[in-house]
Amino acid sequence: MRFGGIKEEMIKQNCVIVIPSLNPDVKLITYVEELKAKGFEDIIVVDDGSCDECKKIFTTLNEQFGCKVIVHAVNMGKGRALKNAFNFYLNNYSDKEGVVTVDSDGQHVVSDVISVCNELHKYQQSLILGVRDFNSEVVPFKSRFGNKMTIIVMKVLIGGHISDTQTGLRGIPNSLIKKYLTLYGERFEYETTMLIESINQQIPVKEVKITTVYIDNNSETHFNPIKDSIAIYKLIFASFLKYVVASLSSFLIDYGLFIVILGALSKSSDEKRILIATIVARIVSSLYNFVINRNAVFRSKNNINISMAKYYVLCICQMMCSAYMVLIGVKFCGGHESVIKLIIDSGLFIISYQIQRKWIFR
Repeated sequence: MRFGGIKEEMIKQNCVIVIPSLNPDVKLITYVEELKAKGFEDIIVVDDGSCDECKKIFTTLNEQFGCKVIVHAVNMGKGRALKNAFNFYLNNYSDKEGVVTVDSDGQHVVSDVISVCNELHKYQQSLILGVRDFNSEVVPFKSRFGNKMTIIVMKVLIGGHISDTQTGLRGIPNSLIKKYLTLYGERFEYETTMLIESINQQIPVKEVKITTVYIDNNSETHFNPIKDSIAIYKLIFASFLKYVVASLSSFLIDYGLFIVILGALSKSSDEKRILIATIVARIVSSLYNFVINRNAVFRSKNNINISMAKYYVLCICQMMCSAYMVLIGVKFCGGHESVIKLIIDSGLFIISYQIQRKWIFR
């Protein structure tokens, strides 16, 4: 038992706490005092352009509790605060195992910080997330709705399953800090970029259930529900919207070439004209779609021949699935073929996007 206690103390000493903060109150001092009492020796606090009245709080954290305080002359956003803290960590704590990021508003209880720290020690190649229960009665409606909506959208468009996309309690080992340091985002969208990068690069994500705390209906948050939500969803939808544009332009090329070739072969029989126009238009438009998806949408560096072979296997399978599913839909559900095809092809369109992301152009 004593060995276990000593080991846990060593784990906490090998972990550095990072706290980005904007205009905190005295509760931050109490929180840091509790972290210190529980054995966390190294704490980096970022003053992200706080008002003059709050400066004495950061002075106290530095002078009385030995916190390393990074000061931003102006508010630069949570993402920038985290990046600067990560950079400071890499330059000054080469002997540690990683960092645990926590919010400064008291929503992360110290026992949960310890749990994340322990997981960080065990999984040195994984991103550790402290996830809340959004079915809890303490969660305000707008927070519950916003988080659940983001979870669904990310699962459909990005893949993976993240139970809490906006949690600020995260354990990041040394193996990932440099990778995350260069990611896009200066405000709250940076934390979303971190999740997208982890899913895209197949970095394991370990979740730790934590206490769900919302103080004063989350009134102290600096999250801008309009500005920050737009930035976050812009990230999530970025590649999918490019995919939609690429598919639409491919359709226009296919249709335009079909019309042009029909006109050029006006003296041939209808069967010959339609067959040649369909084949040539589909070959050109599919090649265009492949090139755009590979280079602009997914930015893949995989072997082009292998990717192309996979792409056309997908095209054939998608075409056959569409035909058979429309046939089944008409047979068992009734309705017009064009309506059923629209519904089925919309679903296949999203499935095709995921297959291209994860298999063809990964």
